[in-house]
Amino acid sequence: MKRVLVVDDEPSIVTLLQYNLEQAGYAVEIATDGPKALAKIREGGYFCVLLDLMLPELDGIEVTKQVRRDGIQTPIIIVTAKGEEFDRVFGLEIGADDYITKPFSPREVLARIKAVTRRSERTAVTQKEPDRLVQVGSLTIDEDRLQVKRDDKPIALTPKEFELLDYFAERQGRVLDRDTLLNGVWGFNYAGDSRMVDMHVSHLREKIEPDPKHPQYLKTVRGFGYQFGE
Repeated sequence: MKRVLVVDDEPSIVTLLQYNLEQAGYAVEIATDGPKALAKIREGGYFCVLLDLMLPELDGIEVTKQVRRDGIQTPIIIVTAKGEEFDRVFGLEIGADDYITKPFSPREVLARIKAVTRRSERTAVTQKEPDRLVQVGSLTIDEDRLQVKRDDKPIALTPKEFELLDYFAERQGRVLDRDTLLNGVWGFNYAGDSRMVDMHVSHLREKIEPDPKHPQYLKTVRGFGYQFGE
């Protein structure tokens, strides 16, 4: 059974999430403060983490930073209360895979979990298949090992950056608008949140392009979106 860690110090939220996640077939564990959450995540084995932003002792942002510094790639969904100060783009930059705002519906939470864990599920399947390599110019994308190289030198990408690049690579030559990318990569309707796509594209260019200011792989098609290819 897939394990989900719920990190929140509000009993009503914990009860709501635990009940609905268990009804959906997940095994649920609970942590009520930052240090306990960090210890549990480091123990490993979680399918996903629902992480409240405002926690005793160590907030959700700091927990996320430390987890990613440790090299742990477990999907993390930040949970924020409406009105709390939270820059969602900054949260994603430091390693969160998604965010959700209270009050939320159980259906929305389940949809977000499914979206951020698609990559993990795909990896489990493709590990049983022959190696799948995508070669684009000097870039090599290893879809099984979740690795990217340029001129045989490894490039460190976040999980979401890799998923975005892989999404582009599987659709080489096509012009993809921001809404298509939001729904295809994030797996949920982020209507109007195009800044998130632009931010991730910018970060990808910094890592995969020899000259990010004059991209040769990930190009902007003005008025339409982005196109990937040589």
